[in-house]
Amino acid sequence: MQFICVHKLTERVDVDNLLITFMNYLDFWKKTKDELKKRLPAHTFDTWFEPMEVLELGVAGTVLQVPNQFFSEWVDTHYSKHILNTINELGVKTKNLKFVVSGEEFKAENVNTNGQPVDYKATARQNRPRHLNSSYTFKRFIEGPNNQFAKAAAQKVSDSPGSQSFNPLVVYGGVGLGKTHLLHAIGNEIIETSPGTKIVIASSEKFTLDFISSIQKNNTAQFSQSYRKADVLLIDDIQFFQKKEQTQEQFFHTFNELYQLGKQIVMTADRYPGEMSGLQDRLLSRFASGLSVDVQPPNYETRIAILMEKAETNGLDLAYDMIEFIAMHLKNSVRELESTIIRLLAHASLAQVDIDFPLVKKVLKERLGDGISADISAEDIINRVADLTNVRSDDIVGPSRRKEIAEARQISVYLCRELLGLSLSTIGMHFGGRDHTTALHACNKVRNSLKSDKRFNRIVGKVKDDFSFAIL
Repeated sequence: MQFICVHKLTERVDVDNLLITFMNYLDFWKKTKDELKKRLPAHTFDTWFEPMEVLELGVAGTVLQVPNQFFSEWVDTHYSKHILNTINELGVKTKNLKFVVSGEEFKAENVNTNGQPVDYKATARQNRPRHLNSSYTFKRFIEGPNNQFAKAAAQKVSDSPGSQSFNPLVVYGGVGLGKTHLLHAIGNEIIETSPGTKIVIASSEKFTLDFISSIQKNNTAQFSQSYRKADVLLIDDIQFFQKKEQTQEQFFHTFNELYQLGKQIVMTADRYPGEMSGLQDRLLSRFASGLSVDVQPPNYETRIAILMEKAETNGLDLAYDMIEFIAMHLKNSVRELESTIIRLLAHASLAQVDIDFPLVKKVLKERLGDGISADISAEDIINRVADLTNVRSDDIVGPSRRKEIAEARQISVYLCRELLGLSLSTIGMHFGGRDHTTALHACNKVRNSLKSDKRFNRIVGKVKDDFSFAIL
């Protein structure tokens, strides 16, 4: 039996008198997965094989779509032989495997009735720059109060590149908060809506290396042209231009020429441009002439949404309480949330175990160490108690003496004392400037209630479980 690739196509193709349809290779891949399921541990199959989809299957090669780059590398290293052997045993002598990350462009070489390759993909992305990551899109960017304005500005730029009020656009903020995602999303959106637009994207490091290389090869004119031909110039991490005088000089002239021509310039930085030392004043002046927007660490609700999206993208079924637990402890970046999901996948696969609460705690312990996360604050405890008691955080620290509010306040005071070790006076300050004797009374009240009140035990136990690694 001989198969050829038919990529997302329902028309019938005649090669060597064999009729192949779209359903043929999908059915064959299903048989392959069924056979792999018999041969591999259930958890291994569910984690690494269930999420895979087939894009091409044939003697020339088989192309499989996977959720992310880590997934691709892991399967390629550990299971590619299993897949190839199984496909071959079932009747298709495929030569090699290729993995494509979901969201990346895949150009399928299909075969028409004359045996000639036919590309059935749209041509809109033919001008996509090599360094533009197609998985970074606005659709995949989780929006929250921390990044809402930055995303809106980025979308405005992609809708009307070159608009003077948003040119240049500088997106700044800490590591792993989504600046690079927004930069690439702008490029991807423009490619989709205006395929003829010339986009040049580079990190500041690449710009510097390209410039140094042009000096060595005595072709600085060619270097200049490669960047100044852009309709949209996207530069990542401009803070690395600091103290590189000649590179700054080149970038200044590139910036000026593009700006004067009405071309769009977008940059990212780790801080507000005006706070950067080691950059020429005239460059800082140019940066300040447009719009600077910041991205902040995601709040709790946004972290929950990010974790849910990342888990779904990676084919990981995480219980909501596990997601809550991770979101409670990892606050500083989107990148660390994503890496935690990847680490969970890797741990579960290596140990061939299900992902449960002990494994989640183990992975977080590796990142945060023993004890309570250093970032946990009295406000975090108050907010968590508010969630569990359906009482507003503002009411807990406010003057109200309603029973349900008073109880939530007492539990919060007790937990601040137990988990954070704060002094009674300091706790009182967090709760509307109350006296230390009030805090002491609350602690004693909760200790007594814990002896018999199941509701108090449940709330206190849940918060301790969320915020403490002492049980590990």
